[in-house]
Amino acid sequence: MLVRFVRMTFREEALPDFHAIFDRSKHHIRAFPGNRHLELLRDPDHPAVRMTYSLWDSADALEAYRQSELFRTTWAATKALFAEKALAFSGEKLEVLP
Repeated sequence: MLVRFVRMTFREEALPDFHAIFDRSKHHIRAFPGNRHLELLRDPDHPAVRMTYSLWDSADALEAYRQSELFRTTWAATKALFAEKALAFSGEKLEVLP
């Protein structure tokens, strides 16, 4: 299982646009083959920061999503709203809790 975090800092005036993009695409991302979970988080100390937390079957499943038209169009629209470059990182689960 692969855990993926993406931290995005938006221009404050662009937050409603981002939330609209996320609301339109979240069901499609959750239904993408290999995706097990997707959440949107807000940084309590930085109001313009949003993070996605997602679980993928494997690095290959995540890469298939990243090569998809769904990702390309969603990311292009999202990226245009950034105040600074996004940070993304992945980790493999070593321990799975029941």
